[in-house]
Amino acid sequence: MFRGASSVNLDSKGRLAIPTRYRAEILEKNNGQMVCTVDIRQPCLLLYPLDEWEIVEQKLLSLSNFDPVQRSLQRVMLGYATECELDSVGRILISAPLRQHAKLEKSTMLVGQLNKFEIWSDVEWQAQIQQDMALGASGQLAQSPELITLSL
Repeated sequence: MFRGASSVNLDSKGRLAIPTRYRAEILEKNNGQMVCTVDIRQPCLLLYPLDEWEIVEQKLLSLSNFDPVQRSLQRVMLGYATECELDSVGRILISAPLRQHAKLEKSTMLVGQLNKFEIWSDVEWQAQIQQDMALGASGQLAQSPELITLSL
């Protein structure tokens, strides 16, 4: 399970160091194999351990190729999906098209979402957090039927 937000640097070759606290789980369960793809709703990337990606991939494959909306989702999510492997010092290589989609530069954020990570440029992450906090302060979250009974 991946929790928390970590500030990490992307090196000049596009490599990103996965924080030490996550490496053992990724190596143990997936031999260091991960898959990175784009988030279609946000300017960030989604980084899955291979076993979690395989679940997502099966869901995507079950969609209809004849429905244009479903086909678009498949095209983007599967088309950008790139296999990554932890190297000997715990880094993964993020491909140039993925880096461009998320506007990644040196300063990045790796955000745990339990079964996956989101990878954000630091600038985009700060803007997103401001939007999320404003949404919470506005009371709109309390109007969501799924969140009304949520007690934290």
